[in-house]
Amino acid sequence: MNRTTLSLQREKPCIPSTGVSGAQAVIESLLEEGIDTIFGYPGGTIMPVYDALYDYRDRIRHILVRHEQGAIHAAQGYARVSGKVGVCFVTSGPGATNTVTGLADALMDSTPIVVISGQVSSRLLGTDAFQETNFIGITQAVTKWNCQVKQAADIPAAIAKAFYIARSGRPGPVVVDITKDAQQEITAFHYPKISGIRSYMPYPQPDEAQIAAAARLINFARKPLALVGQGVLLGHAERELLDFLQKSGIPAASTLLGLSAIPTKHPQYVGMLGMHGNYAPNIKNKECDLLLAIGMRFDDRVTGDPEKFGINAKIIHMEIDPAEINKIIYADIPVIGNVKETLPMLTNRIIKKNHPKWLAEFQACYHIEYQEIIEKELFPEAPFLRMGEVVHLVSKAYQDNAILVTDVGQQQMIASRYFHFTQSRSLVTSGGLGTMGFGLPAAIGAKIGMPEREVCHFVGDGGFQMNLQELGTIFQSRIPIKIILLNNNYLGMVRQWQELFFNKRYSFTEMINPDFGLIACGNDMGYECVENRTQLPAAIARMKKSTKAYLLEVKVEKEENVFPMIPAGASVSEIRLE
Repeated sequence: MNRTTLSLQREKPCIPSTGVSGAQAVIESLLEEGIDTIFGYPGGTIMPVYDALYDYRDRIRHILVRHEQGAIHAAQGYARVSGKVGVCFVTSGPGATNTVTGLADALMDSTPIVVISGQVSSRLLGTDAFQETNFIGITQAVTKWNCQVKQAADIPAAIAKAFYIARSGRPGPVVVDITKDAQQEITAFHYPKISGIRSYMPYPQPDEAQIAAAARLINFARKPLALVGQGVLLGHAERELLDFLQKSGIPAASTLLGLSAIPTKHPQYVGMLGMHGNYAPNIKNKECDLLLAIGMRFDDRVTGDPEKFGINAKIIHMEIDPAEINKIIYADIPVIGNVKETLPMLTNRIIKKNHPKWLAEFQACYHIEYQEIIEKELFPEAPFLRMGEVVHLVSKAYQDNAILVTDVGQQQMIASRYFHFTQSRSLVTSGGLGTMGFGLPAAIGAKIGMPEREVCHFVGDGGFQMNLQELGTIFQSRIPIKIILLNNNYLGMVRQWQELFFNKRYSFTEMINPDFGLIACGNDMGYECVENRTQLPAAIARMKKSTKAYLLEVKVEKEENVFPMIPAGASVSEIRLE
């Protein structure tokens, strides 16, 4: 998207006013967008906005984080579960640059975020003033759009444009960088509602000829497989997906970020795709005669060796972002558009069918995986606790109805495999960027975004310590999330690779950890440490019963590996069970 030449198509101003500061204009603009929650951290160049925010405390909740990375990850968690745009306030220099990882994460995972950053006064730009950075230049590669505002009068239009771009089409992060003098300047306030932006087409018009061609392939397919991605969730197309599956009878697998778009116990659901996904959808890949990708991108974790992916299959790719078409995997039939619109069009054209024999083949593969891996993971005979049994018991305790938030590493894959889902928008994790430290602040945002639901955060001892300071946020804001710390005293996923591919040379992956119980108690959290299997069910019950934030530390097997596993660069059909 051209960042300098886009023009706005504006409706009539909705709030005529006079004599507001640029800082007040920021807050009023957010209210126009329906924003009621902000995650942030004050500092010198954003101070006028924070001063204005003082008078809006009855209308906007501000969550004071302990680090700006925590702010943006919390905003991501909020956005992922609520379907709204997450908002952050940060100051210039290090305050702004601390959000870069979160911006990159949000761009990869298509999360709608608006970061409003303070900047030094206009006269100081380019002088290397205190806490000055070229935040626009820095974030150009990790945002959907960004802009710098130097005049108060331009603030409402910039924010309106930011929200429109962040939430429309394929969502993503946006930065609005506002100089301090613009925040202090007095201006008349009017908020331009945006109906479109010239040259920006967020919702491509579906091609009915392509949909008709896709329907023909589906009607003649004998071994089709649907690959369900996050686009279904982002497009609010869960109902449309279920209608399509019911009529088509096609087995459906999910990407990591697509989890919860279809209930885990749906009769056509055959598991998770990818490197540590389920055996059946990976091993059956080479037998498929049709692969229907619904709202997903073909990333390397899903495809393995792209030259060997779906080698006997025709590919239908349903995607809102044209840039994803043919980027990794060639699509025989590309269907551009929001899947909420294109799926019903496709459903109307297909013949009602069932694929019982084909589904039975997936079920047979599941039984192999169950005997070789799942049973040992969920019901182990070994003395040491395993991650899978912990995840299984927690999910069961919450009737498979909690929101799962994970960090990155072994526990991410284990939790995604064994936590079950009955509602959509029930998984928050860092998919594309794989950001350790993402989980704790994201869980904070998820709970605030969906306060009526329980939030269970699974984290390893490595990732937990990357943003451990956000326990202070939980303490101050009284956010009752439940944290399950799977502690193996290792950077587990790195150690697993060192074991399998580097001759067990465990180079700097063993961790000597602090007393997490003392840390939890210091933040007024409930705490329990479990080392014995017999203690686990009762400990989970106590955690569930607690009305405040809770840390359940579980000492798990130190050298447990996550299987199945597709070695990097291998075909998905070469998935390993051991």
